[in-house]
Amino acid sequence: MISRREILKRSPLGFGAIALAELFRRDGLFAAEWSVAAASQQPHSHATARSVIFVFQGGGPSQVDTFDPKPLLQELHGKDVPESIGKAIPKIARSPLNNLLGSPWKFRQYGESGIPVSELHPELGRCVDDLCVIRSCQHDSPIHAPAEFIATTGTQVGDRPSLGAWLTYGLGSENSDLPGFVVFKTGETIRPPAIGTGFLPARFQGVLVDSEKGIPNLGLPSGFTRADRESQLRLLETLNREHLGKGRGKRQNLKSQIANLDAFDSELEARIKSYELAYRMQVSAPAIFDLSQETAETRSLYGLDQKETAEYGRICLLTRRLVERGVRFIQIRSGGWDSHSDLEAEHGKKCHAIDNPLAALLIDLKRRGLLDETLVICGGEFGRTPASQRGSSKPGRDHSPSGYTTWLAGGGVRGGQIIGATDEVGYSAVERPIHPNDLHATILQALGLDQHELVYEHHNRREIVTVNGGKVVQEVFG
Repeated sequence: MISRREILKRSPLGFGAIALAELFRRDGLFAAEWSVAAASQQPHSHATARSVIFVFQGGGPSQVDTFDPKPLLQELHGKDVPESIGKAIPKIARSPLNNLLGSPWKFRQYGESGIPVSELHPELGRCVDDLCVIRSCQHDSPIHAPAEFIATTGTQVGDRPSLGAWLTYGLGSENSDLPGFVVFKTGETIRPPAIGTGFLPARFQGVLVDSEKGIPNLGLPSGFTRADRESQLRLLETLNREHLGKGRGKRQNLKSQIANLDAFDSELEARIKSYELAYRMQVSAPAIFDLSQETAETRSLYGLDQKETAEYGRICLLTRRLVERGVRFIQIRSGGWDSHSDLEAEHGKKCHAIDNPLAALLIDLKRRGLLDETLVICGGEFGRTPASQRGSSKPGRDHSPSGYTTWLAGGGVRGGQIIGATDEVGYSAVERPIHPNDLHATILQALGLDQHELVYEHHNRREIVTVNGGKVVQEVFG
């Protein structure tokens, strides 16, 4: 028999073990969770960034009208591409090579770096000393969906994990009460592979968030208390775990169905985890989306008091609040850049909507000491041709993947610099071509991850983010 005094003497160690076990569980360190936890949960090397904001401009913004001025293009407006330039342009970018369209907008130099920026982006121009402008992004798909998949997953097939899923898998989340991968959108709908998990476990999926309503379906049903919800979740988890165990038991000897079994297990595990996370979010998430806590100055900074900038301003302000709370990867999809006609009106409207909010995000992150540890990337799936789109009464531009612009800021990036160049009229990268896989490798390095060390075993193959490897753009970091 053990006396009450002996029980009390021994129990503190037991209580400590319970607390330690819970910490291990949260970090995914139990053997049962290790296979779907992060590959390392720790950077492979020194990290200059802790989180990523990826502003994806769906449809493809025009580089020659925003960050890549071409004086010769202005001179050749309405004419054909000179033969001396045309013969050096890759075939994929050669249609059309006539009826060049000069930019309707003027450029001016900003900041100490003197980087030229279009009058479409006056507010971002004032932040140019924090920007690293890459003018030589390049790949070979002129079609929206495959090009978007290249930009977000590394290949044009759409069957691989998105960059956000990879980073959440690789580093986990710093906040157990919020998703590690959050997605906002304006304009067009999102193509699922761009925020999906591919062959990674389903729980690394991006969570689509409404900028007005927040995370969907977090409110408790009428008449429910939190105690009711806790009881409901315990029952659901018990039933799901039992179902998961039965499924494994029935099929464990069916070798031909192992892949399907893995997918089934992944999705069911993700569903179990989503219930748990949803409950934690019901407590913490609503406060994040309550912008009444922000000062009038901050709300004005983001343009919430102007109709044209209010939606994007709200998204950018919420993005800053999520970064503050440790969300690892935030993807903002800004659709509507596919200006085949009426370039002046379409690009003018889009740039006006995003210019002030994006600049405000950079300014706000910087003054709060967050920009140094937050990597911001902005660009589309491709750029646009310097020539006028055929058959349009109001001039527009066609797709151009051979040379386009992406800019980066924060997270160890050396601002106030330009990397790469396109030809004299802006068709194709002619200096320091950079593929999206190179950008992905560069983003990984900023987070302290080695592209060849962040791996996932799939069909007996060690899969990496950049598929066959990208080249880190070291100049980005100075």
